[in-house]
Amino acid sequence: MKKHGILNSEISKVLSDLGHTDQITIADCGLPVPDGVAKIDLALKLGVPSFQDVLEVLLEDMKVEKVILAEEIKDKNPNQLSDIENKLEEHYPSKAVVDSFNKKAPIESEFISHEDFKKLTKNSKVIIRTGEASPYSNIILQSGVIF
Repeated sequence: MKKHGILNSEISKVLSDLGHTDQITIADCGLPVPDGVAKIDLALKLGVPSFQDVLEVLLEDMKVEKVILAEEIKDKNPNQLSDIENKLEEHYPSKAVVDSFNKKAPIESEFISHEDFKKLTKNSKVIIRTGEASPYSNIILQSGVIF
């Protein structure tokens, strides 16, 4: 049995298989899953597990170069957006020096309409469904490279 990292075998396998620019989605319990996109359903009841719990675990184990969010989160769920920004800054501090030639840049963020967000999830390798029940608590994580 693993001692560290993600214990969910499906999520662990998906992360191991990601290549540069591949995308995965972490979703609240209401986001529709497009036909043909794999779903890993972690939802147990409303709120469990939370979006933030799942995001935290994935950021610990995944190299992310870009995130995509629905524009509507800014007005409809600013607390969730603030928590996302704090987690991204925690895992990818904008002033951390990687080496003498290259500074680590903050993760690129893109905001698109919720309708466009739902269409974009068709490109995700997987949608991880949480028990989150607050509006627009969805994020697309785009894989970076570790070298």
